[in-house]
Amino acid sequence: MLSATAAGVLGSTAASRAALAGGASAPADRFAWFKEARYGMFIHWGLYAIPARGEWDQYQSNTSGAEYEKYASQFNPVQFNARQWVSLAKEAGMRYLVITTKHHDGFCMFDTKLTDYNIVKATPFGRDPIKEISQECARQGVRFCVYYSVKDWHHPQYPTLYTFRTKLHPDGFHGFPNQKADYIQYLDYLQGQLRELLANYGPIGTIFFDWSGDAFEDERERRRGLEIVDMIHKLQPGCLINNRFGGLGADYGTPEQTIPDGHSDRLFEVCQTMNGSWGYNRRDTNWKSARTVVEQLCDTASKGGNYLLNVGPTDKGVILEESASVLRQAGKWLERNGEAVHGASGGPDMRWQPDIKMVTTKPGKYYLHVFDWPSDRTIFYWDFRRRLTKAYLLADPDRRPLKVDAYRRSVSVHVPADPPDPINSIVVLEYA
Repeated sequence: MLSATAAGVLGSTAASRAALAGGASAPADRFAWFKEARYGMFIHWGLYAIPARGEWDQYQSNTSGAEYEKYASQFNPVQFNARQWVSLAKEAGMRYLVITTKHHDGFCMFDTKLTDYNIVKATPFGRDPIKEISQECARQGVRFCVYYSVKDWHHPQYPTLYTFRTKLHPDGFHGFPNQKADYIQYLDYLQGQLRELLANYGPIGTIFFDWSGDAFEDERERRRGLEIVDMIHKLQPGCLINNRFGGLGADYGTPEQTIPDGHSDRLFEVCQTMNGSWGYNRRDTNWKSARTVVEQLCDTASKGGNYLLNVGPTDKGVILEESASVLRQAGKWLERNGEAVHGASGGPDMRWQPDIKMVTTKPGKYYLHVFDWPSDRTIFYWDFRRRLTKAYLLADPDRRPLKVDAYRRSVSVHVPADPPDPINSIVVLEYA
């Protein structure tokens, strides 16, 4: 039976009704910072950094809860430095940071009072890195956001059936399987931890929920979930919610390891990794190049989305230099060309344009992204129907005008022999 509170929540607010329908319930101004940012750092960090085989190691190695818990006594990230992490994000040109507070293994990376299975109580480290990161984000002007896994392989009330099912685990996996698990009781725990995060860690820009599986198909669970959504809106009205809480309260979508084919009018955030792993994996050395990072960032922005790029720190609390150096290189590009990304909107489809990879826009401006500089020193844009007032290179501090041949519905821009940027040169078309 529903509690009186849960039963009354469903139709209590327009926010809840919109959330049930899967749409955004917030006024547009809540999204202004998100659209301006366009680029954020994702951090997957937890006990799984010790075996160093990725964040799904407990599942993939079929490790029991009792065995996996032993990693907690070994977890001592003495080289962790919140200031360095946030400084790296800022140097990379990232405007917000999303950190895992609890992943699927159920281990809490913050000082929760609802379980001793957390980094403060169960490890020799004994500190709250989430608190330190939130404070450092505030000091450096980076928007602080949190990841929270809906799935939990550790909590006894999380139903095994709601986890990922494979041939090895046909009914799903759990470290402490409980055939009588009660999901509503688990949601009490989840809500309590979210209340702690929302109340004790300053302003939170987004909550990135992950993996609700088959949960919330039951009406009782959906009603309970909406109560949690309303609590989030009440405690932090500006906090955005992604679409992985059964779609409840969804403010934005989260395509993973893929960029949509075309422009979307709905908010979305592309989640990508620096290599092929989210959590630290010592065997995975397939690092993205700075060019790939810039290209994916610009491609995502040109379609109206945000780019959330992940790093997986080691068990000692180190973001590997292989990741950091690439982020800094991409940050150098943003220092010169960030105007074409931060706060920019999506542009027209460029699949038929040999010279221009993608286009981003701002009022009165088109930003043409040119990754491969044309040998004929001419950039042709086939469908420009505005009254052109000026064309110039964004990397040119003097913004000297370029020669342009303007036609009825197209333009040819004459550019120097050498590109102003080795990765992506931006030609700006200003129009009245």
